[in-house]
This record gives sequence, C-alpha cells and structure tokens, in this order.
Amino acid sequence: MSDHIEIEQKFDVDEDFGRPDFGALSADVAAAPPVRHHLAATYFDTADTRLAAGKITLRRRTGGTDAGWHLKLPAGQNARQELHVPLSAEDAGEGTGGADAQVEVPDRLAALVAGVTGGLPLAPIAVLDTERTVVTLTGHDGRVVAEIADDVVTARRLTGATGATGATGAAAQPLRWREIEVEVPVASPALQQAAADLLLAAGARPAGHGSKLARVLDS
Repeated sequence: MSDHIEIEQKFDVDEDFGRPDFGALSADVAAAPPVRHHLAATYFDTADTRLAAGKITLRRRTGGTDAGWHLKLPAGQNARQELHVPLSAEDAGEGTGGADAQVEVPDRLAALVAGVTGGLPLAPIAVLDTERTVVTLTGHDGRVVAEIADDVVTARRLTGATGATGATGAAAQPLRWREIEVEVPVASPALQQAAADLLLAAGARPAGHGSKLARVLDS
C-alpha cells in the first residue's frame, strides 16, 4: 500500500469550455501534449454515507495510470492523504470498475475506516465514468510541477444509500458535468495561483463541490 498527499484545486466549466494554453503560465514551465484516459470508478460507503459525511472517499478505479483502490482522507485545505492499493489479479478480472456485488473492499482499507463506519458494511453507492484529458507541466529540470486533468464525467448514484430511490441494484438518472483539476506534487503557491487565474480568465468557476462523489450525493 502506498500513500501521498494530494494537493489540488477544482474548477467547474461548461461543456464547451476552451482549455487555455498552460504552457503560457511561465517561461519556466513547459506543457506536454494532452493525453486522454477513460476511467471507470465505483465508490463505496455505508448505506447512510458515513464516509462521505467525514469527507472521506473510498473507490475502486480502472483505467489511467493509477488503477486500483483509493482511500482519500482530509489533510488540510485543498489537500487529502491518498492511500493506494493495487488491484489483485482476481479483483482486476471483475470488470471495468462497475458496481459488481462480488467486489469487496480490501481489508487494509476497511480497517482504516472502521472507526467511522462503526462496523456497518461497505457497499457501492455510486459509479462514475470519466473521459480525462491530462496536460502535464514540467520545469526546466524535467520534473513534473503540475498535472491538469480536464474531466467529462457521467455519474450515477446507486440505490441503497440514504435518499436514493428505486429498486435494489438500480441507479438514479445519470448526471453529467465537466470539471478541471490542477494538482501539484508539492505546494507551489505562485504556480497554483497562476493556473487558477488562467482558468478563471477563460471562464472557469471555483468548484461548487469538494469531490466528484459529493456532487453526485447532492444531486
């Protein structure tokens, strides 16, 4: 199991938003060509969403460069501690991240949130499909200084969670939106502010939710 601190800013944008040239942020930063990924994720929680209430997210995701299980815990303003467990050979064969009832949360991650769940079972509460376009920013030394993730998300809330409706195993009507995340490996206030200013000038808005799951649960 690995972990790191995730430092990111999120912005809401319209579906026809024109992504600005991030290579223009600074003479010290170069922008790589965009790379596209398809991500499929299932989010887990108790039926009364105790993890979400504590600003904790737990998901199983396939696609992209970090497929696996991710547990995100609050770690200060605009920062979360992310713990990652790779998919096992058996788990990886369970499909593309959909809400398969046979998939079980790894014991190591379940144990870390046991104090929050109070012993209640963890089950799928939402599924998200994301078309992600990533622009990587590097410094003169070639090190990554930021990643810009441009996400078009289609999400469904599953029944069983408080407030959901319909037959067991069904899903609510899909929700679709586009958002942009600016993530830095270490805090870089000047770069983060420059990226935020560039996005806001292009028509982006500060995100109305702290996470994709929070948006789904509020819908």
